[in-house]
Amino acid sequence: MSGELIPLMAIISIFIVLPAMIFHYITLWRKQKTLMPDDERMMEDLWRSARAMERRIDTLERLLAAHEEDGPRRPPPSSRSTFDD
Repeated sequence: MSGELIPLMAIISIFIVLPAMIFHYITLWRKQKTLMPDDERMMEDLWRSARAMERRIDTLERLLAAHEEDGPRRPPPSSRSTFDD
């Protein structure tokens, strides 16, 4: 009886258990590829923050460009002299 049981278990393992395990893990892998609702909300918040930062940077660049068009200006005089003793 023991001699017949081992080949039967091997066949069952190869043709039933192994494919079931493989399909189980493939299903888990496919679930993880999609974003969860919390992840989607976080991505949307990050996108909005990035857009706001981009607008701020554009505004700063325009202000700096307008300031440079006014002409070069001398730096304000320092209140400290470098030759104080």
